[in-house]
Amino acid sequence: MSTETAPTMARALLVLLVSTLAFAISFAAWMMFGVTGIPIRHELGLNASEFGLLTATPILTGSLLRLPFGIWTDRFGGRIVMALLLAGSAIPLWLSSYATKLWQFLAVGLALGMVGAVFAVGTPYVARFFPRNRGFAMGVFGAGVSGAAINMFVAPQLVNHFGWQSVPRVYAISLLVVAGLFWLLALPDPGKNANAPTMRAQLGVLRDPRVWKYCQYYSIVFGGFTALSIWMPQYFLNQYHFPIAQAGLMAACFSLPGGVLRAVGGWLSDRFGAHRVTWWVLWVAWICLFLLSYPQTDLIVQTIRGPLAFHIGLPAWGFAALLFILGVCFACGMASTFKYIGDDFPTNMGAVSGIVGMAGGLGGFLLPIMFGALLDILGVPSSCFMLLYGIVWVSLILSYLTEVRRFAVIGTPDSDESPNPPSGSLRAAPGG
Repeated sequence: MSTETAPTMARALLVLLVSTLAFAISFAAWMMFGVTGIPIRHELGLNASEFGLLTATPILTGSLLRLPFGIWTDRFGGRIVMALLLAGSAIPLWLSSYATKLWQFLAVGLALGMVGAVFAVGTPYVARFFPRNRGFAMGVFGAGVSGAAINMFVAPQLVNHFGWQSVPRVYAISLLVVAGLFWLLALPDPGKNANAPTMRAQLGVLRDPRVWKYCQYYSIVFGGFTALSIWMPQYFLNQYHFPIAQAGLMAACFSLPGGVLRAVGGWLSDRFGAHRVTWWVLWVAWICLFLLSYPQTDLIVQTIRGPLAFHIGLPAWGFAALLFILGVCFACGMASTFKYIGDDFPTNMGAVSGIVGMAGGLGGFLLPIMFGALLDILGVPSSCFMLLYGIVWVSLILSYLTEVRRFAVIGTPDSDESPNPPSGSLRAAPGG
């Protein structure tokens, strides 16, 4: 084991802050095509399915690389892996500004997508500095997904004033600056095992059914967050006819709380347990998605006085309000899922967080493509929310079958039970 002395709380907080900054900038770069894809779509004449593929391509690489990067973090340490990943990601990001054909965008998108693996590096890295408050620490670090909101604010302004090519160039320079800052301020991993198990040995956790359950949860809370973050700017642009800058600001109503409030989700998970937070998050998200799924509808009722027309549909402000609530739900759900991991797999968090993060990223890759395909087939813009509604329903059923009967979800626990049972506990609740 490492002989490093335990860092002071001030140094640990500094590591947490600089890691969160690195994740936020990385996530903004990862979500870049959500905004730059709009002018690229017009230049290339892409349909909805091709646009979905364009925006989702970086998500694929970032998802698949989360597993090996999470394992390498356990073996080599988060400081060196994070710094190298940030610096290396700047190269394909810069090159993407010279692409002119769809295949070129897809090819370079696969390369720049590796920046999405930053999450699998930072999660176990920061957790090691906060053994007693893992939920809070991982929640604060996870707030780096607010980089999606940064992208919504910054990228439209760059597109309007300097063209879409300026966005990847600015992001590439930012990654290099943050990589240098991270290397200067971060600390070696406390308790890092220099003789960590091989990748094959660490993959043995795949035999644990809890890992697959957490993968399913994260595929909707993170995958849904990622997919909607890159899909909503064009949704506001096409459905509410906002200019690109205003569409980006409206889309930030979803991505901003989804990032900033993740730390709150971590605190709630520490206080009330991962299961209770996840359960209620899924229910609220399910209700929001039901309302968002209803398409803009015009009805004509024949009355004795003649036809009477009705319009049913969410105004822009109502739509944005529901997106805000959904973003809060997904933020808390992302934090609670990793609270599960921190409680149940403290010795191999890198491998498990890599696996679960990969599942969430694959959800973020597949969902935009499915959004585009459904839109091309059905022609109903809200079909993306219909799909998410069904996936959340599956998650609720899974949670009920595996955990609800084993926890006192509603009401206070019995006096002989801990008020915060371990996430993976199989203790039966009264009457369960």
